[in-house]
Amino acid sequence: MYSGIIHGHYPITVVKRQPGLLTFAVEFPPSLIENLKLGASVAIDGVCQTVSKIAGQQVFFDAMQETLDKTTLGYLQLQDSVNVERSLRYGDENGGHELSGHVDGRLSIVDIEQLEHNHILTLQVPPNYRKYIFNKGFLAIHGASLTVSDYQPLEGLFKVYLTPETLRLTNLGHFKKGDELNFEIDRRSQVIVDTVENYLSQRPAA
Repeated sequence: MYSGIIHGHYPITVVKRQPGLLTFAVEFPPSLIENLKLGASVAIDGVCQTVSKIAGQQVFFDAMQETLDKTTLGYLQLQDSVNVERSLRYGDENGGHELSGHVDGRLSIVDIEQLEHNHILTLQVPPNYRKYIFNKGFLAIHGASLTVSDYQPLEGLFKVYLTPETLRLTNLGHFKKGDELNFEIDRRSQVIVDTVENYLSQRPAA
């Protein structure tokens, strides 16, 4: 379980591609290495990954074909910077919203506005997920818990406003128009929408 509050973004130091498998390493700071064990869950750009090896400050992960097909991890290159969040522990503060790290897919950056004190991304969500998006609702973008603004349901377009602190702690300021980002919808919204749809579909016709 994650909160969507990113600990920081750190460089990719190893990329090894094999058929159906990507092995990669991220250079963690000492503060994130502390008490990290093999088999631990870590969100990398919002994708739940399992620690397979620890060598000094290098932490290794293996991404399988399903993950590579659905997320942006297959695009990783050496020295790319990835968002990192370690899993929540009992008693930790959750300053974002509950996330599983089970990414729903990729969405596209349609536009970027860079004003004096604002960095605004316009994003487009795939059609089959548009019913789960709401103005002022939560959405995880590359693992970061963000608030949906200016949502246009028919086109699937919405904006997220990135604060200076979000830009400092995440890699979201590094992308350009046309790039893709991982997203995870709010599971509570999904459950409510699907439950109501299922109920209405089973009601007898008037």
